[in-house]
Amino acid sequence: MSENTAAPPDTLDTARFDVLRELLRSPAFLSGSAILVWWIVCALAGHAFAPFDPYASDPLVSLTPPDRTHWCGTDQLGRDVCSRVIAGARDILTIAPLATLAGTLAGAALGLVTGYFEGFAGSLVARTLDAVLALPLVIVALVVLAAVGASDLAVVVVIGITFAPLIARTVRAAVLAERHLDYIAAAQLRGERAPYVMFAEILPNVWPPIVVEATVRLGYAIFAVATLSFLGFGIQPPSADWGLALAESYALLAGGAWWTVVFDALAIASLVVAVNLIADAMREALQS
Repeated sequence: MSENTAAPPDTLDTARFDVLRELLRSPAFLSGSAILVWWIVCALAGHAFAPFDPYASDPLVSLTPPDRTHWCGTDQLGRDVCSRVIAGARDILTIAPLATLAGTLAGAALGLVTGYFEGFAGSLVARTLDAVLALPLVIVALVVLAAVGASDLAVVVVIGITFAPLIARTVRAAVLAERHLDYIAAAQLRGERAPYVMFAEILPNVWPPIVVEATVRLGYAIFAVATLSFLGFGIQPPSADWGLALAESYALLAGGAWWTVVFDALAIASLVVAVNLIADAMREALQS
């Protein structure tokens, strides 16, 4: 493929097939996908195979260690920890992907605009995004959520807004690499409008970094949602959310009730690791 022309459709299809083939050969991608699929199944149909009602309390069996009846023990209210871990996948796998999608759409649009329009306005927006990136994600989210109130929608919007500049910077760099190629000049000579050139011509050629960046941000979003819930600004009770469960039970560690914390922490860690394995495999496949 020439460096100054866009790839023809058949070449793009072949490249995508090669990427898929590389992914299916990657142990990291397969193992990460298996873990992710497990938690997606828990989120969608966990109620069908959870051993107990995750919200039913039984004070008579409170803080029971793991045994044959309660595989992961019970919490301070006598609720089955295993069932609550399974149920907790639903909220985090709803909010984190929605926040990632919102941030990806906004970031991709900003990146396309600031990369395509290289004048003063584009540079000003780019520098503004760089300034926003200097602010810690969790601190910004806490300040905004403290002002507007904690809710699922607020968490989605806040995380999406904080991710948008990160994704925009990546997309802008990719657009700048495409901006002066011949197929862009040809589209402009045909009289195509800027929105068409950006979204119909450039976007199909910069999708690989967008996909990788979105996958990486999904891992950060999962961790961010869990952190905000732990701090009391994310998902609210009576949800079985993992971060919320950690907040409710971490004080019990001092009394030896380790099972009330460990299994929720392992769930968060496994999901974040799975997404990162997939992201790393995708990055390697797209660069090969």
